[in-house]
Amino acid sequence: MSAAATVLSTPRKAIPLVTEQREETAVIDADALAERFTAGDEAALRETYDRHGAAVYHLASRSLRNRGDAEDITQAVFVSAWLSRATFDPARGSLLGWLLAITRRKIIDLVRVRQRAERVEEVIRRQPEPAPEASAEQVVDQLVVADELARLPADQRTVLELAFYDDLTHQQISERTGLALGTVKSHIRRGMGAIKRRWEVDSEAY
Repeated sequence: MSAAATVLSTPRKAIPLVTEQREETAVIDADALAERFTAGDEAALRETYDRHGAAVYHLASRSLRNRGDAEDITQAVFVSAWLSRATFDPARGSLLGWLLAITRRKIIDLVRVRQRAERVEEVIRRQPEPAPEASAEQVVDQLVVADELARLPADQRTVLELAFYDDLTHQQISERTGLALGTVKSHIRRGMGAIKRRWEVDSEAY
């Protein structure tokens, strides 16, 4: 019987069986790699990067739309994964799934940092220019206020900015924003409390 005839005469069920065997082998290989990675095998780190680096990079580049950021995130993910490898639990998922979860957290952290930086810049732009004779302490105080405002929820930040920079009364802020007068007063009280606590912490640090 020719080779072609032999293939054609092979029962249909034999093909899925080969596929299942390959999948099972791949799972075993992945489990072995994860075990070596967790144990601190540096060769496993290289193999893990070679096997999963493209997937991590793809997720980062798709989310951030910036090649440089995606490359930085990819490197940060593998550094973080290697340093925290003891926390990987194969019972909760695959090594790739764990790496992608770290990637998502890194992306979220980067986006939040940049959004906060943009808010700080926006608040600083709204502040009056420091007087030429302003002391270093006064300039630092302005930066502390800007940074703390950027940390606040949007509603609180808007109310405080209207009070600080537009010099509006509580009633005027209420009319401008549509917020209840009591809510305006509450936002200002809580926001001022947060800024005061920040000043106290900074003062203790020095």
